[in-house]
Amino acid sequence: MDARVAIASCAARARRVRRNRLIREAPGAFFQPFPNRSGANVAAVQSIRGTGMQGAAGADAGGQEFLVFTLGAEEYGIDILKVQEIRGYDSGTRIANAPDFIKGVINLRGIIVPIVDMRIKFHLGRVEYGQQTVVIILNIAHRVVGMVVDGVSDVLTLQTDQIMPAPEFGATLTTEYLTGLGTVDGRMLILLDIESLMLSPDMALMDEPAT
Repeated sequence: MDARVAIASCAARARRVRRNRLIREAPGAFFQPFPNRSGANVAAVQSIRGTGMQGAAGADAGGQEFLVFTLGAEEYGIDILKVQEIRGYDSGTRIANAPDFIKGVINLRGIIVPIVDMRIKFHLGRVEYGQQTVVIILNIAHRVVGMVVDGVSDVLTLQTDQIMPAPEFGATLTTEYLTGLGTVDGRMLILLDIESLMLSPDMALMDEPAT
C-alpha cells in the first residue's frame, strides 16, 4: 500500500473513532445539550449530528472536518479532533488576578477546567451571555480548556482547494494562529490553529509541551 494512502486511511479512521466516541457520550445528539445555571440549553447544536455524519464521506476522502462557531459577526472553524464536548455557558469560579478574558474555572467531572471568553480576548466589543452562548471544551496537549463563543452552527468538511492562505490580521490575531481561510457555499470561515493559540504564552493557560 502506498504510504500516502496508508496515512490518509489512518487519519480517516481516527476521525471516525473520535466522532463515534462523541456520539456515544451524547445519545441523540452529536453534542449533548447541557443545561446551565440559568436553565438555558444548547438546543441549537442538536442538529450538528446529521451535518457531521454527512461530512464523514468527505473527510474520509481526504478533507478535514471543522467545528464551525461564531464570534461576533464572523464564523470560525477549528479541527473537530480537538473538541471534547460542548456545554451551556457557566461562569464558574473567578480566579483572583486572572486576565479579564479568563472567566474562571469549572469542575468538569473532577477536572478543573479554565474558561476563556474568546470574544473578550479578540476585543470584539460588547459581550453578552444568552441561550445561544456555549462553551466548547477542548482537549489540547493532554490538557482540558473551555472556550466561550457566541454559538455553534455545524460541522463542515473542507478539501485542500477550499482553504486559502490567511492574510495578516495585525497584532490582535496573527497568522501564526491561523491555518487559513475556508470557503464553502459562499461562506468565509476563519480557520484557527486552536492548539497553537491555546498554548501561546499570551494565553497564559498551560505550559507548551516539551519537544
